[in-house]
Amino acid sequence: MGPAHERIPRLTTDRLVLRPFVPEDVAELVGVHAEESFWWYPLRAAMTTEQTMSFLQRTIARYDTDGLGIEAVIDRQTGAMIGWAGLAVPHFLPEVLPAVEVGWRLSGPYRGRGLATEAGRAAVDWGFIAGGLSRIVSIYEPANLASGRVMAHLGFSPCLTTRHPDRDEVVIVTELTRATWEERQRDSDRPSYSTE
Repeated sequence: MGPAHERIPRLTTDRLVLRPFVPEDVAELVGVHAEESFWWYPLRAAMTTEQTMSFLQRTIARYDTDGLGIEAVIDRQTGAMIGWAGLAVPHFLPEVLPAVEVGWRLSGPYRGRGLATEAGRAAVDWGFIAGGLSRIVSIYEPANLASGRVMAHLGFSPCLTTRHPDRDEVVIVTELTRATWEERQRDSDRPSYSTE
């Protein structure tokens, strides 16, 4: 078996592909990260080219060190990168570790269309089915109502309110256990993703 980053899944949903980042994604990712609204929570600003390059290098490195990481989200219809989503270790919030978090960020024109829920559901389902996880968390700032709604749609429940250690802002940690996920799966008629 090859390096861990070669085992990061490629997930295909009805409208999206979640695939591992590669260094060649930098130009497209710089464009997405240049949107101030993309990073409003938690940065309240866009990312610079240098910050995006560092982000991409760190993300790819974590495929090997953590065995998982967020992935590029590609619009199946256009082939464009529209953001990122997936499972990652929330290193920024040590008090919840060990943990795996599901997260997502989408470019402005792609918000409000159910795509974050679609991407998040695929990542969560993969985490419980193939990843063998017993619990997944998701973390948001209370003002980010849209992300909170996505978490609720996915079955997550609040479990902790705390402060971000670097920014001293309130964050809400939500969780979904395997048992709750399995209960919700009884109503599902098909998997949320396919692998290629």
